[in-house]
Amino acid sequence: MKHIKTDLLVIGGGSGGLSVAAGASQMGARVVLLEGHKMGGDCLNYGCVPSKALLSQAKAAHAKGQPTAKTYLAAQDHVRAVIDSIAPHDSVERFEALGVRVIEAYGEFVSPEIVSAGDYEIKARRIVIATGSSPLVPPIPGLESVPYDTNETLFQRAERPAHLLIIGGGPIGLEMAQAHRRLGSEVTVIEGATALGKDDPEAAGVVLECLRAKGITLAENALAAEIRGTAGAIEIETQDGRIFKGTHLLVAVGRRANTDRLNLEAAGIKTTRGGIKVGADLKTSNRRVYAIGDVAGGLQFTHVAGYHAGVVIRSALFGLPAKAEERHIPRATYTAPELAQAGLTEAEARAAHGRKLEVVRFEFAGNDRAITEGKTEGFIKVMVVKGRPVGATIVGHQAGELICTWALALANNMKMSQIAAMVAPYPTIAEINKRIAGAYFSPRLFESNMVKRVVGAVQRFLP
Repeated sequence: MKHIKTDLLVIGGGSGGLSVAAGASQMGARVVLLEGHKMGGDCLNYGCVPSKALLSQAKAAHAKGQPTAKTYLAAQDHVRAVIDSIAPHDSVERFEALGVRVIEAYGEFVSPEIVSAGDYEIKARRIVIATGSSPLVPPIPGLESVPYDTNETLFQRAERPAHLLIIGGGPIGLEMAQAHRRLGSEVTVIEGATALGKDDPEAAGVVLECLRAKGITLAENALAAEIRGTAGAIEIETQDGRIFKGTHLLVAVGRRANTDRLNLEAAGIKTTRGGIKVGADLKTSNRRVYAIGDVAGGLQFTHVAGYHAGVVIRSALFGLPAKAEERHIPRATYTAPELAQAGLTEAEARAAHGRKLEVVRFEFAGNDRAITEGKTEGFIKVMVVKGRPVGATIVGHQAGELICTWALALANNMKMSQIAAMVAPYPTIAEINKRIAGAYFSPRLFESNMVKRVVGAVQRFLP
């Protein structure tokens, strides 16, 4: 057994772990990185990158019309090409060039400050667990005997599903539903509760209506009770007796934290149902050890893992107080139309602020660029308390891009007046963000008797 002493040990080569390793090494720390599977983690190999690549090809195929089996194969080839083009950025070679010592093995705690990996034992001043998450496979009777995909296998498929059954009506399930529908598959989504149930119901309703209009069957309150059949002939029976038939099955009901290999007990690290228990400073019950990203049991997004990395670097390298917050974290579902959220939803804001809350709304149909492109479906609404936004919901064209303005506003505690002061080029979709700020101030300016009296008085004295 070879022994290594280092300043920082990072367990997991996904987006969060790579960000910590690169930043810490370039700032002068000695860094060891462990990755037992694929560099780049879920995001590069099975998640954000391949799913968005498939969505882009599906959009192109939809625009051309009449997709074929060859179209599907070409789309999957594009997915792999995209992964291959990004992979060097996350590669062992690149990180070794940055000064990181990369060990291609899984890590396992043997004590509170020592981790075993392959032929090595690593003792570190600080340790960061960034092992991510994996698809959650629910214990549905019969599932173990039926062929199915998760996001970890879907993008290796060369054959277009004739009829894809999807268990799970969250962002992953609906994105893949739309992609496959546009690539020529019949699609049925089976959701045990409400599709997009974590989002604003009104905004989610716009997305669901559009998906249904394009031929996707969405079955809500349909809890899968039994799965049976063989490849090409699969049946799902729900608790209320409904039966759904298809040729292929995708399970997309959520994620589970990757903690099984870590032997956390040896390190005195506590867990919860969602993952590793951490404080606002992202430290575990072992104060030498941090957990970031999906494994920390909070919001499961690549950009959150990257944000966590910055918090950890501030704390572990500089010894400065640093805490992670969620109030400004945006999220987006990349269907067409897109759905995005930052901060509180309307329901959450009403519960938190009551009568102090103002909800301002602006329709995409009032935006000239949206009209020119035929993308008038959707709206933005912003939740405002005492002149400051506390949340924003956007459903419509480029919602994932538009939400960035509100993430910035929330992160910096900005006022609506600062959004209103922005000048957006005309005509752009981004004008929607300025227009809703204008909608907030319009009643105050144009319907106020006080303003009218002041203007009248000033006009009488002007030369």
